Amino acid sequence: MTSSTLPCPGLRAAPPPVLGRLGLAVLLSGGFITIFDLFVVNVAIPSMQSTLSASFAQISFIIAAYELAYGVLLIAGSRLGDRHGRRRLFMLGMAGFALASALCGVAPTADTLIAARILQGMAAAMLFPQVYALIRVSYQGQERQRAFGLLGMTLGLAAIAGQVLGGWIVHADLFGLAWRSIFLLNVPLGLLAWRLARHIPESREPSGARMDWPGAALVGAGLALLLLALIEGPTRHWPAWTVACGVAAAAALALFVRMQRRIAVRGAAPLVDMALLTQPRFAAGCLLVMLVYSTASAMFLCYALLVQTGFGLDALTAGLIFAPASVGFVAGSMAAPRLVARFGTRAIALAALLYGGATATLMLQVGAAGASLAPWSLLPVLVWLGAAQGAVNTPLVNLALGLVEDHQAGMAAGVVSTLQQVGAALGVSAAGMLFFGTLDAYADAGEAESHARAFASALQFNVAAILIAAALLWWLGRRARDAGSGQQPR
Repeated sequence: MTSSTLPCPGLRAAPPPVLGRLGLAVLLSGGFITIFDLFVVNVAIPSMQSTLSASFAQISFIIAAYELAYGVLLIAGSRLGDRHGRRRLFMLGMAGFALASALCGVAPTADTLIAARILQGMAAAMLFPQVYALIRVSYQGQERQRAFGLLGMTLGLAAIAGQVLGGWIVHADLFGLAWRSIFLLNVPLGLLAWRLARHIPESREPSGARMDWPGAALVGAGLALLLLALIEGPTRHWPAWTVACGVAAAAALALFVRMQRRIAVRGAAPLVDMALLTQPRFAAGCLLVMLVYSTASAMFLCYALLVQTGFGLDALTAGLIFAPASVGFVAGSMAAPRLVARFGTRAIALAALLYGGATATLMLQVGAAGASLAPWSLLPVLVWLGAAQGAVNTPLVNLALGLVEDHQAGMAAGVVSTLQQVGAALGVSAAGMLFFGTLDAYADAGEAESHARAFASALQFNVAAILIAAALLWWLGRRARDAGSGQQPR
């Protein structure tokens, strides 16, 4: 009897599949490689600009294309794994990721690199949901908590490695490949993980819902058109076609909502259950996730442009300056569960205020110093920012998922995971719009001065997003306290 067999009356339930240490290590490598490639591109931006003659809009697309494809197809990847086998989808996703990485590494132009990054994000979306699902079905109790703890640590290390190890790889200029080596190294690693994936037990849930491909295509097209308008519009001074893209995006997303409601009325399984989003607290939680995750991607993009393009630091030095912030993030992440257990949502709200304070301080420090900024002087505020961000991010998903009923948890998890990546892509476009607009305005001020001004301008988006997030956290905490005291929530 396999793990996917439904229990019958009078028979014992099937035992969970046995996932050994090597199988778990292979799964963790899949999580590492997908998150590593979210962050490593930032340190390679100046190298890409010089070798590909990439515009600022194209650089934004190189980052956002991966995040958008990844986010939009996460639910599809999860459902395909449930129906056709999670190990099978993991292997398919890993092979696809290795192939897409090879295409990224040999891309001759910025546009072909963007296309390859879309394919890479699609492969990651097939791969990553299987990591969560296989850990969930393979372990119970304390073992499951320990496995998820290892996964969380792995993903945190991937983010750190993206800045530090990625900076070293670009700086070392292995085989004269410059930025291309960060993608080409994925090929042997991905193929090795694909080969070792036979040590992962197969697992499926054939009773899972069918995939809504038209819905996935519609929401993907709507979000892609929205990003196209937001990224290309400001750099081209909003020609008519960019406005048309924005209008078409709104129409596509509205049609998607209508389609999902019709599917639910028929009793079928929609890609996104719109009834979830009509619950005020969960809708606020979704907005909260989008806002917070949008600030991280925006920060990484603008930091890389500031210290590398603006102040001429190499990728390794840029990564080393940011490394203490990553250590702070890990420390904040480790402290967050205890603080939330003791103080509830108020602890996350306070962490959000500290995060906003650190971001505002960084913005003011860079803006005031201008061309005279010493990049190493950013270390204290970066550590502060990293620790506060870790204390917000770590409990955020659990907070959002705790706002729905147990039977809605699976759908809610898919929605929240998707919004993490969509928020990250939108953050890149919003902050990039401010950054590049200011850069044009100060084009005659010199590289260092213009980039410092642009960085400070872009962080206005982050400060605003974090303050809104703090207000939402305060509101959610108040609703929870009212519910706990028996008062009618307002």
